[in-house]
Amino acid sequence: MIWLLLISAVAWQHGYSDAVQIDMQLLQHWDTNWEGQFNIPAMPHDVLGWELKIHFSEPVSNIQQWDGEWLIKGDNGGQDYTLLNKVDKGYHPAGTPFNVRMMGKFSGSTAPSGTAEFIDLTGDSQTVPPINIPASQQTTDYNYEEVLVKSLLFYEAQRSGKLPANNRIPWRGDSALDDRGSNGEDLTGGYYDAGDHVKFNFPMAYTTTMLAWGYLEWKDAYIKSGQQQELLDAIKWPLDYFIKCHVAPHELYVQVGDGGPDHGYWGRPENMTMARPAYKITESKPGSDVAGETAAAMAAGSIAFKHINKTYSDILLTHAKQLYEFATQFTGKYSDSVNQAAAYYRSGDYQDELGWAGVWLYQATGDRQYLTDAEANRVSGAGWGDSWDDKTTYTNILLYKITKKDIYKTDIEATYTDWMPGGSLPYTPGGMAYRLQWGALRYTVNMGLGAMMAADTGLHSDEYRCWALSQIKYALGENPAHHSYVVGFGTDAPTRPHHRSSSCPNVPAPCGWDAQKNPGPNPHTLYGALVGGPGKNDEYVDDRMDYVKNEVACDYNAAWQSAIAGLIHLALHNQYPSCP
Repeated sequence: MIWLLLISAVAWQHGYSDAVQIDMQLLQHWDTNWEGQFNIPAMPHDVLGWELKIHFSEPVSNIQQWDGEWLIKGDNGGQDYTLLNKVDKGYHPAGTPFNVRMMGKFSGSTAPSGTAEFIDLTGDSQTVPPINIPASQQTTDYNYEEVLVKSLLFYEAQRSGKLPANNRIPWRGDSALDDRGSNGEDLTGGYYDAGDHVKFNFPMAYTTTMLAWGYLEWKDAYIKSGQQQELLDAIKWPLDYFIKCHVAPHELYVQVGDGGPDHGYWGRPENMTMARPAYKITESKPGSDVAGETAAAMAAGSIAFKHINKTYSDILLTHAKQLYEFATQFTGKYSDSVNQAAAYYRSGDYQDELGWAGVWLYQATGDRQYLTDAEANRVSGAGWGDSWDDKTTYTNILLYKITKKDIYKTDIEATYTDWMPGGSLPYTPGGMAYRLQWGALRYTVNMGLGAMMAADTGLHSDEYRCWALSQIKYALGENPAHHSYVVGFGTDAPTRPHHRSSSCPNVPAPCGWDAQKNPGPNPHTLYGALVGGPGKNDEYVDDRMDYVKNEVACDYNAAWQSAIAGLIHLALHNQYPSCP
């Protein structure tokens, strides 16, 4: 006896089906045995995970099937079952029907019929908050407010720890709640670094300083865009974590998680089971670079919160002072003390961080000794390219802003003579300054922010702003391929960033290496993330497997977001550059 396939009406939302009602096709039955299958209709998109909620007309038992794991097995007297796809059975290409076949026992006199609710677990229900300024009222050629809003969403997607009640990323949940120090210290919180789940404090602290810097310089951009609180939340999240990490005046945890086991896992942070050891610097194992950068982040944070939460601001400043003293008294590179960091974020030197921390502590305290230290520790000459590991140009810009000394002006000008067309730095045919293949856009944008900050001090304002704008516009779509390098923004934006959690289907569907190999887009849009960017000839493929060009990272977005805030600020003051 063969039962015909019946399918109910399909309800569609956001391009994905909420549920499809399916009757079981009974293939055969004999004695007390039955065999049947549920025929899943073709979907207009790739299916990456699914759930089948089955109700049988008669009690059944001893079901054998090959496609899933039972979440519910035999409830309601043996009539109700819920099947979740196995990790290697979730992917089905768009336009391809498939079936779920099974066999079992029945106890009645009649072979069972069955109905199932097929639930597609591929997509998500995330929505982007409304942009405060309508596109029709934009005074610039890009909706920079939208870029700003989405960049802040990216940081929320990177959160580790217990998520707040106002979490706006529906596909993220609490994770790494057992992160502990060697003495049981609570080290939950902070940001996952990139597409992985290690918490590398050196680039995280740099990220925090850069976000705070952009806010302190161009606060009006955040207020006008309705994002002031979101920015403060974005810097407080890691600052709270750094407070936990600073367990003694001369002890600072600088990493949670081991890159080897972590990179051997492709899945959600919520489902991690590997050990997550924590590593710290001490007097005998110093790290002036990471201690200095964390001091800078906390000093910048103390300024940001000074008139909002003075108690919190004072706590941050106390930690900043202690960390600065630790960094200057016990010198050394943290990656020489913490071997587990060396393969991923090896430090080149620590002198630049000491100068950077000194100038931030001066701004936070007004104590001229910090300024004297900063001038003594700053790195002279043209900057190679500022990043999580190099604050040469940034420090010189702040020192010039404060002192107006020609020595800093000379070095800033030498830096941008090298970086701008006609200098020593190569450019892609499409016009992007190309320093390094790994995260190429990161260096370009970092130096663009520096140019905007220098322009605000009166240095070559039109020239520097126009150059910075040309590099930012390249990332937004003014490149030979005319596509955006920002996930979820603009034309032909990346849809396959090298990022674990956004590549996973909705829970409870399992996630594994098959999600990495999925040829389609990530099922969750990682709004606002700036990808690594093109090669030296503008070549780029939206390929999740290419972590050089398509990975994302907290430090990639830091100067990027601040530069976007700077452009909004210029537009608000009728200073948006009009460039050839």
